[in-house]
Amino acid sequence: MAVFCYIESYKMDNKIKIEYLDIARVIVEYKGVYKVKNKKGEYLAKITGKQMFRAFSREDYPAVGDFVAIKVLDGEHATIEKILPRKTVIKRSHGDKSRTFGKNKAQIIATNIDVAFIVESVDRDFSLNRFERYCTLASDGGVKPVIVLNKTDLIAKEELETKLAEIKNRFKEIEIIKTSTVNDEGLRELKAFIEKDKTYCFLGSSGVGKSSLINKLLGKNIIKTEDISLRTDRGKHATTKREMYFLENGAIVIDNPGMREVGMTDASAGINSLFDEITVLAKQCKFADCTHINEPGCQVLQAMESGQLDAEKYSNYINLKKENEYYEMTELEKRKKDRQFGKFIKKTKKELKDFRHKD
Repeated sequence: MAVFCYIESYKMDNKIKIEYLDIARVIVEYKGVYKVKNKKGEYLAKITGKQMFRAFSREDYPAVGDFVAIKVLDGEHATIEKILPRKTVIKRSHGDKSRTFGKNKAQIIATNIDVAFIVESVDRDFSLNRFERYCTLASDGGVKPVIVLNKTDLIAKEELETKLAEIKNRFKEIEIIKTSTVNDEGLRELKAFIEKDKTYCFLGSSGVGKSSLINKLLGKNIIKTEDISLRTDRGKHATTKREMYFLENGAIVIDNPGMREVGMTDASAGINSLFDEITVLAKQCKFADCTHINEPGCQVLQAMESGQLDAEKYSNYINLKKENEYYEMTELEKRKKDRQFGKFIKKTKKELKDFRHKD
């Protein structure tokens, strides 16, 4: 990992001060503490109080994958002075009930990612709609999605071919890799896909085998894995934090905790990109603001009713659009409240100033 120098200039005592900072990358995120790494070493780092004060949302905090300007304090510790601009971002809607950020805020999964491997296993909660959600998040963040169908050793060849056909029919433009860590099927293809100096992240529910696949890529069992719970048939959260790992060929992979919910943020671009077939049809609708639910002259509905458009794909598209619109509406309402609060503060300051002048 290259070491660069970030120059921060600021005024102090009416003089321009220049501070030279090291550049590092966030490789692990703990609660309030980050591990950052560059060629000089690894450091436990915290953000400054100034950054906390200025933070408007969780997106203003560092995330795994971020390049940050750091001030090294000693051989083990540093402070994060600035987050550098993000090339790509994968984020989801997150029901954070803390007082700091409120509800339905965006949670950053990873940044500066080149490819997202979206992993599902064939034996449990296989879902085309879930694939669609993950692909939407990746595409909206500027990240290339690749589908990984894992644990192929658990079902018969005929059933596997049926599932592959379903995926290919729904996701015509997205590459698919079928894998098994038991018989090593597809691992050569997965390794060949991973290039030097690029960053990859693994996304999926708990128990689909993300950590096991990364262990295979690493050539050693570094990441703790657990079996599926026999009582609930759900994966256990063996991975509890986002963490970056470095492969021998110079590539970087990120393991993520399993996600049971994949909420949409302001992902309208990703939805339009993934559902491009529907986007093209929508342009031919009678009304420009057509919701594609019950309007006359809707080309999307006509295509669905005639069988030209897959009914399940249509249903998932409508659900994702509603979810995205709700998120955008919530954000708009929040900005409106912020403006009103700002006006209230301004008015209060003016009245206080006028009151003092009367004295």
